[in-house]
Amino acid sequence: MNLIAIIILLFIIIDLALNLVADVLNLKALREEVPDEFQGVYDPKRYRLSQEYLKVNTRFGWIVAIFDLCVMLAFWFGKGFPWVDQWARSWNQGPVVTGLIFTALLLVFKSVLSLPFGIYDTFVIEERFGFNKTRWQTYVTDILKGVGLSILLGGPLLAGVFAFFEYAGANAWWYCWGTVTLYMLIMRFVAPTWIMPLFNKFEPLEEGELRSAIISYAQTVHFPLTNLFVIDGSRRSEKSNAFFTGFGKNKRIALFDTLIARHTVQELVAVLAHEIGHYKKKHILQTMLIGIVHTGVTLFLLSLFISYQGLFDAFFMEQTSVYAGMIFFGMLYSPIDLFLGIFMQMRSRRHEYEADRFAVETTNDSDSLANALKKLSAHNLSNLLPHRLYVFLNYSHPPVLERIRAIRGENPKSEIRNPKQIRNPKSETNPKSEIRNPKQI
Repeated sequence: MNLIAIIILLFIIIDLALNLVADVLNLKALREEVPDEFQGVYDPKRYRLSQEYLKVNTRFGWIVAIFDLCVMLAFWFGKGFPWVDQWARSWNQGPVVTGLIFTALLLVFKSVLSLPFGIYDTFVIEERFGFNKTRWQTYVTDILKGVGLSILLGGPLLAGVFAFFEYAGANAWWYCWGTVTLYMLIMRFVAPTWIMPLFNKFEPLEEGELRSAIISYAQTVHFPLTNLFVIDGSRRSEKSNAFFTGFGKNKRIALFDTLIARHTVQELVAVLAHEIGHYKKKHILQTMLIGIVHTGVTLFLLSLFISYQGLFDAFFMEQTSVYAGMIFFGMLYSPIDLFLGIFMQMRSRRHEYEADRFAVETTNDSDSLANALKKLSAHNLSNLLPHRLYVFLNYSHPPVLERIRAIRGENPKSEIRNPKQIRNPKSETNPKSEIRNPKQI
């Protein structure tokens, strides 16, 4: 075992141990009493159910993590990588096609092993706590659609990256960076119109009080809103959500049907104001630019290690290759990815406060947003008192109690001002190139 193998193995163990400690502390942070802010919203019985939901998911996560670790170590030290490499090479194809075969075999192997856990999570855990609405036909169809899209969209991109690193010499990472960036931008146009509708129905929000209220609010903040949809989230889960996605004229706001069913018009307007706040504050554009820069840095570092013999020796590979080098580099790069992920989540939590502030100031209504967050948390069985280490490692959103206190003006870090101190909506910019990725409100 060489130094690179030791570094990778050591980080895998540290990462697992760190997350295990965070999980244990998170469970110990549970309290029997419902927080005062949630009195009347989170009844004691459902609050206890939320704690049981957290415990079950945490323990299930331990089983999955330990299983994945054991399989990975067995595959690694059982010389699985060179075996798969030899099998891929036996097809006697060029380096690009051989790389696609090698990568596909590893992905199929990993997917087959993880499939039982996905099924258990959906049809046992989510079913037990009243969330699952997915039928077997939908579950299987989703998997097949995902595989098809990976082949049609991911396959050519991966082949292009292999080809550049195989034949373009020292400038390969530049060509890859430009290609991947162009691909990312195109997908932001394509995904809302062509890909997302493959999995869910997007129906225009019908005329009525809710649509009129949303359109009226959007006009006050000079947000051009033409694509306002209801998504059939109840087809798969009882959980609620809303998201903003798309690019330019293709941008759209989607409300889950489960969200509309449980919230007042004022609360839904506050939720949409939060989503528009991300757009107005250029959060999506900033995240996209950081992602592009990160991709460039990663590809440059990859170009330095992709043919390094020590990297291949760590995985018992006798022959070097671009495709195997990419996978091995990904494992070596994982510590940097972890720290970058923590940094991005810190940014994301700050952005959530800013979007909340925008919603409060432009609607002049702090109660509706706070009430919406409370209802969402209670219905989705959210943990109200997560441990700070767990939040630091895993949360892209601030804990809901901290958000509500900020909305109420009780958290000086949030800088949310009194709703009466309304800023002039005309002062907000309206960039045309931002996208809101689907995620929890």
